Amino acid sequence: MDLSKRITGLTGDGDDGWGIFIKARRMKAAGKPVLELTIGEHDDRTEQIILDKMHASASGGHTGYAMVPGTDALRETVAKRIEERTGVPTSIDNILITPGGQSALFAAHSAVCDPGDAAMYIDPYYATYPGTIRGVGAVPVPVQTRSSLDFQPQVDDLEAGLTPQVNSLMINSPNNPTGVVYSRETLENITGFAKKHDLWLISDEVYDTQIWEGEHISPRALPDMKDRTLVIGSMSKSHAMTGSRCGWICAPEGVIANLITLATHTTYGVAGFIQDAAKFALEQGVDFEEKVAAPFRRRREIAKRLMKGQNAVKLIPAGGAMYLMLDIRATGLSGEDFAEGLLDQELIAVMPGESFGAASSGHIRVAMTIPDDQFEDAFARLLKYAAEK
Repeated sequence: MDLSKRITGLTGDGDDGWGIFIKARRMKAAGKPVLELTIGEHDDRTEQIILDKMHASASGGHTGYAMVPGTDALRETVAKRIEERTGVPTSIDNILITPGGQSALFAAHSAVCDPGDAAMYIDPYYATYPGTIRGVGAVPVPVQTRSSLDFQPQVDDLEAGLTPQVNSLMINSPNNPTGVVYSRETLENITGFAKKHDLWLISDEVYDTQIWEGEHISPRALPDMKDRTLVIGSMSKSHAMTGSRCGWICAPEGVIANLITLATHTTYGVAGFIQDAAKFALEQGVDFEEKVAAPFRRRREIAKRLMKGQNAVKLIPAGGAMYLMLDIRATGLSGEDFAEGLLDQELIAVMPGESFGAASSGHIRVAMTIPDDQFEDAFARLLKYAAEK
């Protein structure tokens, strides 16, 4: 008997971009002092006050089945947060609580793509995007951006990728892996393209609290976009709750009603004590979110300082998120070769740009996810390694 083509073909022909990460973890397990600048995992873990709330909720008995759409209390809190930050009227009926942002991405594409439809997404991209699209039976269509234009999507590139089968477009700002924050002009061009071709827009906004330059604009807030936009949110990055697996989709009421049916047949909701902790965390407000984001703001400044006076590496404007995208083409190495050499010679693990699509070939992604002193040491050694090539 054979497994389904859908499940065996999720990652296409490659390793889904995780080869360097897996190698680094094996080296670390063997006792080598590898400094990991690979995945978006906070070095400061979930705050104790959130864990205390989670424990109290579980101890108080909220361990049975929770409401599949999410508790009313958390859905109302998320809706209020979105309305306050975007100015777009948002109610509980616009919100579905999901087991993290990844589950929300899968559900969103399930909502808007039939098998055989095509779904566009921006390249460079988070490594799971094409597999998520394949997982719902749709065909992934990458839209390449350009390093020379700071990876801001261009209308011509969107138009070039369009086929009659395309039914949706997914974007991510602040962006993983590039750290780029899409400008208002870029977002207006994207939303104009979606309206022109009657496409659903899926907006992954899990880094919306990590803005270093510019502003975060949700495309749902732009003219005539509320009824064609599905917004993905998560507690993972904003509140360092990656392992708690709690996210959401904000979408038109009809979309949410059908996604509740999907959740009933798939995830069956999120643990109640997790939701109580998420509600509590969101209620701590902007100051708390800025505290969680502060280490990445500091490390970005460390990197910018260290880069002065050298020309082996170019920093893509990092307006947000916990990553830096570095153009290392002046070294003559591919991103994969650079990352392999850096790991073998310096015991520093970064992600090759090729892990995130063709557009970021000749680049590397650096996650700013180790303590400041270790980060400064690792980044200085990275620059020295690049200069010697």
